[in-house]
Amino acid sequence: MSEKPHELPAERVVSSLESRTDGLTGDEVRRRREAHGENDIVRGGGRSPVDIFVAQFNSALIWVLLAAAGLSVWAGHAVDAILITIIVVANGVFGFVQDYRAERSLESLRELAAPTATVRRDGEVRPIDATGLVPGDIVVLRGGDVVPADGRLLETSDLEVDEASLTGESVPVSKSPSPVESGTPLAERASMVYKGTSVTRGKGVAVVTGTGMETEVGGIARELATTEATRTPLQDELDELGRTLGLGVIVLAALVAPLLFLRGTAAIQAALTAVSLAVAAIPEGLPAVVTLTLALGVRKMSAENALVRRLPAVEALGAVDVVCTDKTGTLTQGRMTVSRLWVNDAVVDLDSGETDGDEIGGDGVGDREDLLLEIGALCNDSTLEDGDPTEQALLAAADRRGLDVDGRRESNPRTDEVPFSSDRKWMGTVHDDIGYVKGAPEVVIEHCDRILTAAGPKPLTDERRERVETTVRAFGDDALRVLAMAYREPVTDADDLADGLTFVGLTGMIDPPREEVADAIARTTHAGIGVKMVTGDNVRTARAIADSLGIGTAVLEGDEIERLDDETLRDRVDSVDVFARTTPEHKVRILQALQKRGNDVAMTGDGVNDAPALKNADVGVAMGIRGTEVARQASDIVLLDDDYATIERAVERGRGIFDNIWKFVAYLLSANVAEVAIVFLASLSGYLILPAVQLLWINLLTDGLPALALGADPVSDDVMDRPPRDPDRSIIDRPMLGLIGGTGAVTTVVVLALMFYTLAGAPTVTAYALTMVFTAFVCLEFVKLYVVRWLRETPTLSNPWLAAAVASSIALQLGVLYTPLTRYFGTVPLEVADWGLIGIVLALCLPAYVAVGVLVRRMDR
Repeated sequence: MSEKPHELPAERVVSSLESRTDGLTGDEVRRRREAHGENDIVRGGGRSPVDIFVAQFNSALIWVLLAAAGLSVWAGHAVDAILITIIVVANGVFGFVQDYRAERSLESLRELAAPTATVRRDGEVRPIDATGLVPGDIVVLRGGDVVPADGRLLETSDLEVDEASLTGESVPVSKSPSPVESGTPLAERASMVYKGTSVTRGKGVAVVTGTGMETEVGGIARELATTEATRTPLQDELDELGRTLGLGVIVLAALVAPLLFLRGTAAIQAALTAVSLAVAAIPEGLPAVVTLTLALGVRKMSAENALVRRLPAVEALGAVDVVCTDKTGTLTQGRMTVSRLWVNDAVVDLDSGETDGDEIGGDGVGDREDLLLEIGALCNDSTLEDGDPTEQALLAAADRRGLDVDGRRESNPRTDEVPFSSDRKWMGTVHDDIGYVKGAPEVVIEHCDRILTAAGPKPLTDERRERVETTVRAFGDDALRVLAMAYREPVTDADDLADGLTFVGLTGMIDPPREEVADAIARTTHAGIGVKMVTGDNVRTARAIADSLGIGTAVLEGDEIERLDDETLRDRVDSVDVFARTTPEHKVRILQALQKRGNDVAMTGDGVNDAPALKNADVGVAMGIRGTEVARQASDIVLLDDDYATIERAVERGRGIFDNIWKFVAYLLSANVAEVAIVFLASLSGYLILPAVQLLWINLLTDGLPALALGADPVSDDVMDRPPRDPDRSIIDRPMLGLIGGTGAVTTVVVLALMFYTLAGAPTVTAYALTMVFTAFVCLEFVKLYVVRWLRETPTLSNPWLAAAVASSIALQLGVLYTPLTRYFGTVPLEVADWGLIGIVLALCLPAYVAVGVLVRRMDR
């Protein structure tokens, strides 16, 4: 079919599908099922659990660690190899648990399928399993049904469909069999129904045009199946760090081992020195500490209602500079609410309780307001728990006013009615001798000849009619959906409602912004993060909501996006605040355009339509309460309270976590640089100082509890006053390089001086000298730890976990000096005088570390 079904007359669509209005025959169904398959969302070729687990070890840093373990085994240091392997495997298992859940996105799409469908086949109407539908089937739809497949409508009777999960439109859409123009956006194709959406009112008949993966939902499933999950800058940097360190280890080993061998060192001793350098060069705990620090952040964020599904998203939050957010249910409350009333020149704001207009203070405003709300409640087919969102909003307004809706319905039972229809655009009900009417203002007013005022009913003059029309336009300019209310008394039956009505007033309703959103947007904007609304809703509503929240009013519509090529769209996106009438494809194009501009984008959403963009975004944020399972599974972060303000808190937490990562990366690498320098320079002098087991012990003490406790450091007060972190800027920036080089040089000089002093001219390393160097180095690392925190303006005593970790590590170090562990580490117990000498070393290094810190602080971070 070259033309699209929504553009063609219904009979042509049926003909092109080789179908009939009385349905297909059994033989036709069988042939089509063989050709098209089941009406189901096909499982994508996702990764198996084995593939996911193996992928955790596809990292250069992990490969280097495993190589170091292999060298340790070859050199006879099985303990070193075992410890390294344990760290690597633990990190892999932790990452596997996180990534495995990410592969469940497609599974949740299957939950959208309607379990049954009502079809015409062989001239009979019968229920069938919805998976058995084929193109050309004739489907019967009724209120409460889930649409089982994409279809072109053939007949409708007051049919309305809730398409919010697909298009983002918060109000049910009226449907009609009349064709629509070519190029009409998905949200405005009144002649179509789509798989997974819900019929809220009326009934209809449609011919199936697409099943399974050929539906709109199926297209989303296909896109999810082919979309690669994004990697974060930190992941890439750690891999690059691993490659750099690996190359450095190879070069050092290649230089040192032959050099020592030529100087007369035994081959095995030269090999041991090479292994020591490998262990010293590699921060074995870095992957695990990064992962566990992110996990600590996840726990804190969960307590703040942000559930993190993928650990790297925590770090990525710190670099986000644009948030693309859906409107319905994300920025707004996700339900229609009556916010304003008008009764003959008196405007009542239901949110504030204020009344404005010529008749303020006059008699009868409250009575007319009550009558207006009573008409909305009694001329109504819904309940507060179930029904049409517009009618539920009218019931909620009456309830807020204190009207006993159930009581009034019981005391004023409906005796006759005129049902609502999309053609008629009004409905009426009769209650004994009074009739109530509600509907579109331009239609209802045509049936009225009087208007209710403070002085009672008065003729509906041209001047009064103009006031009504002016108010309707004003409400519309504020993106309110407007309904008019009228009555007639006395009446005998519904036929009397066609004319002679008395106009009572207007209700203006909207899906209102969440109370906390405006402040949250202001805070994220202050933090250098742009906010853009991406919605399927109409331009007027989207612009009004965006303007009220401080997002901006520059709008680009979906049909214009359709006409723009990728390069032009990339040039336009930065200046646009609101993208209206968008489709799922538009959202992905908008995201890609921003990313091509160099933006790091967080995409929020709750519907099926958001899933591809959520998965492609740098950070995908789904709503936990209103969100579909599809959106939640495709996201990186789920907001458990659906509160946009939680995003701002998550960004703050993400930036604080990255601060902590910076601190322990600087801390660990400065230790490793000093270790390499000490071992390398000592080996050139003929001394094998700090053998592999001691180096690994140092790394475990420093990479372990103290480094991990840095993850519990509080977020600094100024973190949201900074701009987003540049993702292209290495975590190992100028300040870090200055810190590593400066403190590494200080440590190397002082520790080597201590080594030569304690050797006292001995030709080989003594156990005493080794113990002094070993212990002094550990103590210096703990001093440096607090200097690194000071650089990031973290108060010294703000983290009791860190103090406990340092105390525990010192206790462990004492254990290898004063217990039988000494024979495994080659140490001897130290005397009081020895500790005094170590104290002098610390006293010399502390001011030198601080001096380095002062210089580093002056660098442009």
